Amino acid sequence: MNNVLNSIGGEWRPGHSSAIFDVHNPATGELLARVPLAGDEDVDDAITAAAAAFPEWRRTPPQNRIQFLFKFRALLEQHGDEIARTTSLENGKTFAESRAELQRGIENVEVACGIPSMMQGYNLEDVASGLDEMMIRQPLGVTAAITPFNFPTMIPLWFLPYAIACGNTFILKPSERVPLSARLLVELLHQTGLPRGVVNLVVGGKAAVDVLLRHPKVRAISFVGSTPVARYIYTEGAAHGKRVQCQGGAKNYVVIMPDADLDMAAKIVSDSAFGCAGQRCLAVSSAITVGDSSRRFTEAIVDIASTLKVGNGLQDGVQMGPVISDTSKTRIEGLIGEGLQQGAKAILDGRNPTIAGGDRGSFLKPTILTGVGPDSELTRTEIFGPVLALQQSGDLDEALAVLSSSAYGNQASIFTSSGANARKFRYEAPAGNIGVNIGVAAPMAYFPFSGWKDSFLGVLHGQGSDGVEFYTEKKVVVERWPNEWSRKF
Repeated sequence: MNNVLNSIGGEWRPGHSSAIFDVHNPATGELLARVPLAGDEDVDDAITAAAAAFPEWRRTPPQNRIQFLFKFRALLEQHGDEIARTTSLENGKTFAESRAELQRGIENVEVACGIPSMMQGYNLEDVASGLDEMMIRQPLGVTAAITPFNFPTMIPLWFLPYAIACGNTFILKPSERVPLSARLLVELLHQTGLPRGVVNLVVGGKAAVDVLLRHPKVRAISFVGSTPVARYIYTEGAAHGKRVQCQGGAKNYVVIMPDADLDMAAKIVSDSAFGCAGQRCLAVSSAITVGDSSRRFTEAIVDIASTLKVGNGLQDGVQMGPVISDTSKTRIEGLIGEGLQQGAKAILDGRNPTIAGGDRGSFLKPTILTGVGPDSELTRTEIFGPVLALQQSGDLDEALAVLSSSAYGNQASIFTSSGANARKFRYEAPAGNIGVNIGVAAPMAYFPFSGWKDSFLGVLHGQGSDGVEFYTEKKVVVERWPNEWSRKF
C-alpha cells in the first residue's frame, strides 16, 4: 500500500490537501493506496507547468511529436499485463476485460500517430488575382480531461494521444477511485523521454475539477461520467470560455426481432448487460422483445446469466467481477427494490449473493427484471450495474417509440436477419452509436465515440478526426506577394 502522487512538470509530488481518499480493491476490500487529494495549489502548479511547456512543444514538428507516441505504444504493449492487473485490482473487472480495455486505448495511440496527415489544412491559389488562401490548424494550448472509474486506461487514451500529437499540453484528472492505472500510464510516458510538463497528472475531487474549469490558461476540457456532472462541467466550462466535450450517462436499448438468431442474441446481450458488471456506458440495460421472440429469448438469457461465474476478476474462470464499491452496490440494490415495489418482477435476482471468498467484496450477480413500466425509476435512471430489464413490443415501430421516449441516446442495437429491419432501425433509432447484431457498438478509434440527447453535451466527440478538430483551432491566411508579374494585372 502506498500514497498516490501527482505528476507535475515531470516530478512526482504529494497533494497539498489534507483530504485523504482510500483506494480499495472492490473484490476483497483490501486497501491498495491512499490518495492525498490534489488541492487548488496542486492543480494550479500543474496548469503552470503545462503552460510553460506549451511554446516549445507546439514548435516541435508533428513528425517528431509522434515519435514519443510510437515509444508509448510499445511500452503499453510491453507492460500490458501489469497495467491490466492493476486495473483489475482497483476497478474489479476481470483480467480479460482489463486487457481488452487497454487494447482499445492502444488503438487510439496508433490513430493519433497519423497526426502529420490528420492535422493538415488546405489551400487554394488565386482566390483573386495574385491572392492565395490557406487554412491551417494550430494547437489550443493547455487542455485537460476528467475521466471516470469504469475504464481507467481506455478513456484517458481517448483524449491524451490526440491532444499532445496536435501540439497541446495536457492534464489528466482521473477518478480518485482508480488512480493507479493512470499513474502507470504517466510513468510509461516519462520513460519515452516526453518533455517535462507536456503531460501532467492530478488526482483530486470536485475542488480540483473546479480549478480546471475556471482557470484562464486551460483552453479545453474533456469529460466522461454521469449526465448531471456532465451538465455542470459543460455549463461551468463554457461560462469560462472553454471548449468542452462531455460524454454523459446512458440507458441503452436492444431490440430483439422474431427473425433473429435468438440463442446468439441472448449470449451477446448477456455479455453486453453483465460484462464489466454492467458498469460501462454502452452496456445494454433494456431489451425489447418483438412479437413471439419473448419466451425463447427470455429463457435463453436467464439460462446464460444464471450460470455466469461471479468473483474476483483476477481468478481463473471468473466471468464477472464486483461493482466498484459498497456504496454503488447499495445504490443498485436500492434501485432494484424500488422497481419491484413499482410492479417489476425479478426472474433472476442477483442481490446479496454468496461468493466464495468474497465476503468483503462489492458483489452482485446478474439481475433480470420484467414488468418495468415507463414511469419506473428503473426506466429513467442509469443503473450502472448488472441489471437487465425485459420489455415487450408488438412491432418494430412500437419498439422505436420506446427508444424515442428515453432522455438518453448513447447506444441502441437490433438483432434481426432482415436487412429492411436493420436499415429502418439504423435510420430511425435516436442514438449516436448503433449496433446491428452487435451488443456493444463501441466505435473503433478512427470513428467518433458518438452520443445524442442527454448522453452527450458538445459538438465534437472523442477519437479520430473529431479529436483532431477538438484539439486544434482553424486559422485562415490570405496572402498577396506583389512582384513584377502581378503588377501587370
